[in-house]
Amino acid sequence: MIQAIAFYLFATVVIVAGALTVSSRNPVNAVMWLILAFFNAAGLMVLCGAEFIAMLLVIVYVGAVAVLFLFVVMMLDIDVAEMRAGFARYWPLGLGLALILAAELVIYGVGAVSIGNAQLAHRVGAIPAATPNIEALGDLLYTRYLFVFEGAGLVLLVAMIGAIVLTHRERKGTRYQNVSRQVARRPQDATRNVDQPVGVGLEL
Repeated sequence: MIQAIAFYLFATVVIVAGALTVSSRNPVNAVMWLILAFFNAAGLMVLCGAEFIAMLLVIVYVGAVAVLFLFVVMMLDIDVAEMRAGFARYWPLGLGLALILAAELVIYGVGAVSIGNAQLAHRVGAIPAATPNIEALGDLLYTRYLFVFEGAGLVLLVAMIGAIVLTHRERKGTRYQNVSRQVARRPQDATRNVDQPVGVGLEL
């Protein structure tokens, strides 16, 4: 009974937070709703017995990806009025894509119900049922889906570099660090040994 109540609570919050993420006109609020959706999705993963996936959602998506989104949105200083004008211009295209995705979900859901118990775990990979989920996930990621896993890491790396490039701004009158000059400096030029006598002040 408690598991059913927790499932419906987490599922409802995920759906509401996802809808508010898409419909929110303030990008900062949209990222906050996205973080809430990630947390409740992690709760659903815990109910399903996939604790490792739940920790990945909290650590990777909430702790890294969502915070990166929030950092980029706040650093770019987005003009909300201009963004609303763009939203009004492209809403028919967005609505069409949303209808296509909804139709795909409905068609797949009806197909899954019609065939009964689909046993998706056996369709993904032939792993014994006694194998823990973390070990099974690692076995699939680093054998069958190795290139897909590396590609996902490459996409995250490109996103991180893009966020750094977008937020980097040259400021006039600011002294920047010269790494090559610091590395080429000799130790005798950086430090000076002084034989300081007792009872005498230090001369600068």
